Order: sequence, then C-alpha cells, then structure tokens
Amino acid sequence: MNMQTDWTLNETAARRDNYYAASQRKFIPFKDPMVFKKGSMQYLWDVEGRKYTDLLGMNVCISVGHSHPKVVAAAMEQAQELTHCTTMFYHPVPAHFAEELAATMPNPTGDIEWVVHFTNSGSEAVDLAMTMARSYTGNLDLLALRSAYHGPTAAAQSITGISGWRHPGMPGNVAFVPEPHQYRGIFGENAGAQPYLDEIERTIHTATSGKVAGIFIESVQGYGGVVEMPKGYMTGAAERVRAKGGLLIADEVQAGFGRTGDHMWGFEADGVIPDIVVMAKGIGNGFPLGAVVARKHIAAPMSEKFMFHTYGANPTSCAAGRAVLQVIKEDNVRENARDVGAALLERLHALKDKYQVIGDVRGRGLMLAIEMVKDRKTKEPDPATTAAVFEATRESGIILSKSGAYQSCLRLVPPMCLSMDDVNQVHDGLDRAFGSL
Repeated sequence: MNMQTDWTLNETAARRDNYYAASQRKFIPFKDPMVFKKGSMQYLWDVEGRKYTDLLGMNVCISVGHSHPKVVAAAMEQAQELTHCTTMFYHPVPAHFAEELAATMPNPTGDIEWVVHFTNSGSEAVDLAMTMARSYTGNLDLLALRSAYHGPTAAAQSITGISGWRHPGMPGNVAFVPEPHQYRGIFGENAGAQPYLDEIERTIHTATSGKVAGIFIESVQGYGGVVEMPKGYMTGAAERVRAKGGLLIADEVQAGFGRTGDHMWGFEADGVIPDIVVMAKGIGNGFPLGAVVARKHIAAPMSEKFMFHTYGANPTSCAAGRAVLQVIKEDNVRENARDVGAALLERLHALKDKYQVIGDVRGRGLMLAIEMVKDRKTKEPDPATTAAVFEATRESGIILSKSGAYQSCLRLVPPMCLSMDDVNQVHDGLDRAFGSL
C-alpha cells in the first residue's frame, strides 16, 4: 500500500474540499488555504517553508509547545510498547496520571477526595459532567452563561450560548444567565459581580423548577471572546446554586493548565473550589484527551450504570499528559505565561491607544483578546474589520483566531512557551495588520 502524502497546497485543499463533509467547511478561517507541515514550540512552518508565530495554539490544544521533545518522547515510548489498552483492564500510565491530576486540585483542608474520569475530548467531558451533576443531585435544570462555549456535541451545545454553534435537536432543561462581561455586559462597564449574581437568583426563580443540578462556568470564557469572570462571581454563583441543590462545574478546557499565569486553574483566582472540573485541550499538548475531575462522593452515583469512553484512558495520550504536567512544573511554564502575557497585554494596550477601531483589550496570562468596535461609545461590534485584520496578520507571520459572539474579537492563546523575544515581533505584526487598513 502506498502511504505517501502529497504535501502540495492546491492538491491538499482540493482533497479536503472534495472529501470533507460540509459541516467542516465553515470553520476554515483564512480566505486562501494554509497547509502546515512542521511545528516547533511556539512556531509553525507551512509547506512553502514560511515561518509563523502561533498565537492560536491549534485552538488552545498546544500548551507547552509544538512537538515538545519531552511530550513526544513519552508518547512514542508508550506507543511502541502498547498503543492502546481499554479501560476494562488496568494500566499504570493512566492510573499514575489520574493520581497526578488529582494532586493539582485545591485541597486546603486535606479532606477533599478527587477522582478522575478520562474522556476522548472536552465536549465528551462536558457531557459527562452534565450527567454526573444530574445523577448526583437528582435535579435536571442546569444554568449556563449566555456567551459560553462548551462544545459541539448535542449535550454540550445545549449549554452553549452562541447561536453560531447551536444546531437543531439539542436537549433541554437549560437556562441561561447573562455573562458578567466587564466591558459590554448588560449592567455596563466594570459593574462587578453583584448584579450578575442577582440575575442567577432571578433565573433560578423564573426559568427553573427552583431546584438545579448545577451551573457551568468558564473562569475565562474562551471562544466567547476571552471574558474573565470578575472577582467574587464564581464564589457567589457557587453559593446561590448550592443553596438550590446544585453544583459548581468549572470548565477549564481553555483556561486550565497554567494558561492564566497566576494559577494552575483559572477558578483559583476567585478562591473557589468547584464540585466538578472539566478539562481537555492543553492536557495532552495535541494528543486527544479530556477529563472530568470530581469530588469522590459526587462521582459515586455513576457506578450504578455503565459509562465508557473508548479512548479516554488511552495510555499513549495519558503518557503525553503526564509529560505535560512534568514540563509545566520543571520549565516554569505557568510563570512564563504570567510574565510574557503581562508584557504582551501592555503592548496590546499601546495598539488600542493607536487604533480607534480597538474597543477593548483584555485577558490574563497567555489568554488575551482584542475586541473591535465600529464606535467606542456605542460599542457596536465590528466583525468586518476583525476579519480584515485577521486576514492581514497572516502576511505578518502571525496565526490567531476570531472569536466572540459576533466574531469581533481576535483571540491570542499561544503555546505557553512564547518568549519575551516574541512580544515585540507579535506587536509589530499586529501593528502592520491594523495599519494596512
């Protein structure tokens, strides 16, 4: 069998257009196709040999760097010995990884027992967390934020508040609360957490049975436009939801694994301890993997019925995940995200001062965003300019993504090995892209 791969750009594009389903076409970001052939740490090279700085991290999946040698070596070593082992049997690699993941969870009093269920993806982890919350509480109603993105599966779509991601046939029993957006939230700029916490109480009273299974919150909304939860919001939400029989489910698929810089998990910035934590993407640095980490007693009722994810505890992916945790610790990845992210955010503020089309820059660590508006007073979203700048960044050797409910934000979520030396280059590339308009 001939397994040669044709790397020609036009041939690759033609094959994809002919043989990919229509459902995968809308997500193509650039006007002209791009084919990447190589990645190393924070950089990518296309088939024509051009180098790019990756500010997308392949949709936040690359946490510690493209083809990081320690992660690749760990996965290769395991794959050569035993590529896959179903969870019907015992294997030390996922068992060790579960122990190591549980150890990253907050446990200030030492009496919280955390357990892990590995999945194939973040969307499956969200689905499982929904089932787990409903099984434990006996309640059906869930709360989610209006501009949240939790995944494309039918269940995850039902708690996603962005219409472009919602398809027919989603399950119900979900009520949405306004996101505490400190730039364009319904209560105005810098309104803090309190009015949005009041909205949680109103929503429970008017749009649920009065008893809830839980609330899903991203500590920093990713696809929703990098919206950070204000101080006190997650803590206050947990209090209100728990009072109605529910759980706090933290979605750390994008914000986790040190990306926000100050902590391993984004929710730690508010001093809250969730009941369930959902994680994926950066967990495997590109290897497919997700996980639900829950308090042991909350996960216990799930033992009464079967729950299985075919590749969830795949030892090759789990070997990569163990290496990711090791690299985060040994290479001071979180601290680098904090320091480099702060320097880059400062340069983004300089761009905002220069270009009136930029309404807001925000974020924490290496999870940042630039939001475009037609007018700074009205804050009307400007997706057309966003798309134009996005296209122009390609010529500046930068890869990033559009995001937000109106596709009016540029999302910067690079591999966390982005360096101080890259900051000026990124700033200059963005400056050229904005200037080209």
